[in-house]
Amino acid sequence: MNNLDKLLEVMASLRDPKTGCPWDLEQDFASIAPHTIEEAYEVADAIGKGDMRELREELGDLLFQVVFQARLAEEQGEFDFYAVAGSIAEKLTRRHPHVFADAKTRNSAEQTRQWEADKADERRNKGQRSVLDGIPVAMPALSKAQKLAKRAATAGFDWPDRHGPRRKIDEELTELDAELDNGSARRQAEEVGDLLFSVVNLARHLDIDAEAALRAANRRFETRFGGMELGLRESGQELSNLSLPQLELAWQKAKESTRGG
Repeated sequence: MNNLDKLLEVMASLRDPKTGCPWDLEQDFASIAPHTIEEAYEVADAIGKGDMRELREELGDLLFQVVFQARLAEEQGEFDFYAVAGSIAEKLTRRHPHVFADAKTRNSAEQTRQWEADKADERRNKGQRSVLDGIPVAMPALSKAQKLAKRAATAGFDWPDRHGPRRKIDEELTELDAELDNGSARRQAEEVGDLLFSVVNLARHLDIDAEAALRAANRRFETRFGGMELGLRESGQELSNLSLPQLELAWQKAKESTRGG
């Protein structure tokens, strides 16, 4: 028995109505979905840390989520894991005619344009008419913003270069400033949202994944803040007892000590 078949057998045992795991037997598509999303984030976290051992483990956890969902569908007579694998294999073959057929692609940019055109055809075949159709509702906000802007760009709704979205950031900052003193909380929230969307658009023009960039920024903040706390403890100081200028000095020292790390 290969490892994949072994995993499928383990999943079947966990869902056995008589001898299976009580927790696994209680689950359905909706209850498992948050775990699937969490495992995908843990895969991304392992990649960000460059930890290959952890990545192997997290990829296994993510694969188990696919196996679990496929098992639920199989029990309802809808499809099984092999149907899922066959479906993605067929889709990838269809979307890569330059690899599996006679089509020729000169470079990755041309391949990306053809990929988007093929996906647009698939959406139309599903009855989806808007270029924005099919983007998941539950997608993380930064990723969804980037996806929305990218889709809109395929219809020509885009700036010709990065200078457009960069100017848009200044415009949105001006509008936010106008709301800070006298604007309602709702208007301030709207302007902050518009500003964030504009920053994501600039990231797209720079070929930067906004979600990954913010995750990296979060990690840097955690590392630097932890270093600042440690440095202050070693010098017999506490965060709560320091003035803002003292905190800024401690922060800059921690930032410098981790720069490039």
